[in-house]
Amino acid sequence: MNPDRQFCRRTRREFLWETGAGFGSVALTGLLSGDGFFTAGAAEKFVNPLAPKKPMLPAKAKSVIFIFCYGGPSHVDTFDEKPKLYPLDGKTIPVKTFGRGGHKNVGRVVGPKWAFKNYGKCGKRVSDLFPHIGSCVDDIAFIHSMYAESPIHGSAMLMMNSGRVLSGHPALGSWVNYGLGSENDNFPGFVVMLDHKGGPISGPKNWSSGYMPAAYQGTVIRADATPIHDLKPPEGVSRETQRLLLDRLRERNQGHQSAGRGDNSELTARIASYELAFKMQQHAPEAVDFTKETKETLDLYGIPEKKTEDFGRKCLLASRLVERGVRFVQIYSGGAHNDDNWDAHSNIVTNHTKHAGDTDKPIAGLIKDLKRKGLLDSTLIVWGGEFGRQPTAEYAQGTGRDHNAYGFTMWMAGGGIKGGTSVGETDELGSAAVKDRYHVKNLHATILKQLGLDPNRLSYFYGGLDQKLVGVEGAEPIGQII
Repeated sequence: MNPDRQFCRRTRREFLWETGAGFGSVALTGLLSGDGFFTAGAAEKFVNPLAPKKPMLPAKAKSVIFIFCYGGPSHVDTFDEKPKLYPLDGKTIPVKTFGRGGHKNVGRVVGPKWAFKNYGKCGKRVSDLFPHIGSCVDDIAFIHSMYAESPIHGSAMLMMNSGRVLSGHPALGSWVNYGLGSENDNFPGFVVMLDHKGGPISGPKNWSSGYMPAAYQGTVIRADATPIHDLKPPEGVSRETQRLLLDRLRERNQGHQSAGRGDNSELTARIASYELAFKMQQHAPEAVDFTKETKETLDLYGIPEKKTEDFGRKCLLASRLVERGVRFVQIYSGGAHNDDNWDAHSNIVTNHTKHAGDTDKPIAGLIKDLKRKGLLDSTLIVWGGEFGRQPTAEYAQGTGRDHNAYGFTMWMAGGGIKGGTSVGETDELGSAAVKDRYHVKNLHATILKQLGLDPNRLSYFYGGLDQKLVGVEGAEPIGQII
């Protein structure tokens, strides 16, 4: 064992907690409040996994908001302008692609369907799909040379969310909470908001804590008056009565735990989940109560408008959560079915017009709101999907594009990121990354570094290895945008 390793098994208690608490049946797991709900004896037995920890490196960001465009937005129609594609529209040309339709050497070009314009002092060219985000480009760093292994939704999403194409590994948000703990004991440290039309393929695997304790997994909440199902106490049950019931339940659980059975981290985490749920009953409704927000703020997020209201509420709630110390918030744009997400196989115009229209104003509102609150410097915003899309059509007819993991665009803003910059390039058709290529693991390494975590030292011992989000081989951050 390396004595200098920062995150390793140092006590029997820690070992039992980390290897024994991987249960997934409890919706809310996590925190000890330190506010008198637990006896001293119970506290001595409990290793609080979400207690705040010092960053390993100088930190630029405290929180992350990851806007996940499920289905794969087309980079050549949004932020990666390819002028040579326009005159090739409809022509069949030699081009190597690999998507849902397999490996191909030729394809019919689908020219971009939107014009691009200059925005900001940096002069970044952005598609007409995103005029509001275009107004924020001086705060954004675009990475045009992302690539990954899989062009299939399920495995590509797992790669983007956990650094692996196979399930069973902790999500990015879980790694962040493992490395830093939480600054708020009234909310989960890792929050997920799904599209109102359903969650992505593989569902909870995308926010699972994997082989880590369940305390680090994501908690799904909604941006409405009922943020979590069954959170409100039953009618006629007062808070005082509920407190007495929880105290009695805790006493019985602690009695079971101390009856010569040794440390039981699963039971301890279950006790903590009840306490967190109790506190969220009081604090979660306040976080989703927008009645005290000004009309200016609501307009900024597009909340009064039918088209943007749903996603606007999610973005505003994300802002309120990071303001309250929540460490990692992930917002999904795109529901369960192809017509409901960015997976534009048949008609890129109908698909992207809808989803960009739903999200453009709310995302820009989030950036501007955080900036005026003085929170953008400490909040890292990440935008992107599991992959991009090809410059060619998938079908003989139509304007849809197949999946493309060879080259795509993601962007980051805030949290110490150098705004007004663009790094990397795809080829002249947008089919593959060719200059300053960056793997998903480089993106993850950048996020960890901005949070003050060394991506090549942050590890969790499992399966005989010091597991890392960026893989045992390690990965370097994207230095050009820091």
